[in-house]
Amino acid sequence: MSGLAMFGGPRAVPAELASKEHVGWPVVTDAERAAVVDVLDSGRFTSNQQAGEVQELEREWAEYVGAPHCAAVVNGTAAIELALAAAGVEAGAEVLMPALSFIAGAVAAVHRLAVPVFVDVDPVTFTMDPEATRAAVTPRTQAILAVHLHGLPCEMDALRALAAERGLVLIEDAAQAHGATYRGRRTGALGDVATFSLNVVKNLPTCGEGGLVTTGDADLHRRLLRYRQFGEDLQGRRRRDYLSHVLAGNAKISAVQAAFTRCQLARLEEYRRARERNVESLLGRLRELPGFVPPSCPPDRTHAWHIIRFRLDPAALDHPDLAPGALRAVAERALRAEGVPVMRYQTLPLPEQPAFRSRDGFAGGYPWRLPGACSAPYRPEDYPRTLAVIEDSLTLQRWHLNPAAGSVLRRCADAFEKVWEHRDELAAAARAMDDRQAIS
Repeated sequence: MSGLAMFGGPRAVPAELASKEHVGWPVVTDAERAAVVDVLDSGRFTSNQQAGEVQELEREWAEYVGAPHCAAVVNGTAAIELALAAAGVEAGAEVLMPALSFIAGAVAAVHRLAVPVFVDVDPVTFTMDPEATRAAVTPRTQAILAVHLHGLPCEMDALRALAAERGLVLIEDAAQAHGATYRGRRTGALGDVATFSLNVVKNLPTCGEGGLVTTGDADLHRRLLRYRQFGEDLQGRRRRDYLSHVLAGNAKISAVQAAFTRCQLARLEEYRRARERNVESLLGRLRELPGFVPPSCPPDRTHAWHIIRFRLDPAALDHPDLAPGALRAVAERALRAEGVPVMRYQTLPLPEQPAFRSRDGFAGGYPWRLPGACSAPYRPEDYPRTLAVIEDSLTLQRWHLNPAAGSVLRRCADAFEKVWEHRDELAAAARAMDDRQAIS
């Protein structure tokens, strides 16, 4: 095995291999181009206009997911906020969510004047732990936001049982889990209401931003549509009456974005199958490298593989004295030098984000200042498994989404094997880093 690239050896992944053809995302074809031009030629640009691209996307996504109703909205964050509103989550109420996630779900709760309450995650699935969720329920809890992190569905049966027992709304945040299944049912049909992102980097993208909300509750769907556009009721109407039944803003998606996503949806299953083959090939090789702990998928569900997170185990690398953070930092440098664009996904638990430590970002401290609302400060140390996962893990993002990424991922596997073969050099660099930090 040649020397590590960060010490002057050759790269395992040649730069020319990482081309748009192999790793570019989204894959844009003539179908997307024609669909967008058709919208421009039609003059039907918004969801106000009946029987347009937006309504067709809603119908097709509902059918794919297996949910009776779907509302397309401006982005995934708005989708969560509107789901909370339509579900009747009240000001000052608590919404349970994982400490390891993107900040969008927590921000959406705050914008509805609900209090985010964080729970620790399972260290293997990286999704919220049902027992930790149960322990966090209080009389003020009204909803659970179950985040299917990285594309793996949560333990939904346990969360649904808890929600039913305590009278809570169960909301799926499936922004990273398009097409994933749990016990034979697709995400989007597992809770009371579900939200998806169509951000350009997602497995089901649009040409910018977008979101989808699915539900089996006709009344909740009707409320969603009202909250999407100024509280107006447009169902079945040929003309707007400009009557606002609730105070709401504007969260409509454009017909251009809907048309683009419909083309992507037509290829979603094809791409999902190719991604599954390519990712499994990569993970199969990683499983042969003790100390590089690849993600797994329980047998009762499927993984959308939006993000691939692997952990580093110093003991399994025969260096149990190494600090996990130092090992992770050196492994990141080594793999990136080999041409693998690994990176961290979230560097802090959500409760440690500066915005939630200061609570200075929304209306001077609301919703925590509402009468009766929980105002106790967040303590990152209450989420030890989340802290451990963040400290010792790296992720691969986007490169594996393209169905033609197989050849690149094989070279990525070569890079992992090369770094593993030089694990003693890696350990020495990690110790030196740890010593410098201790001195400073």
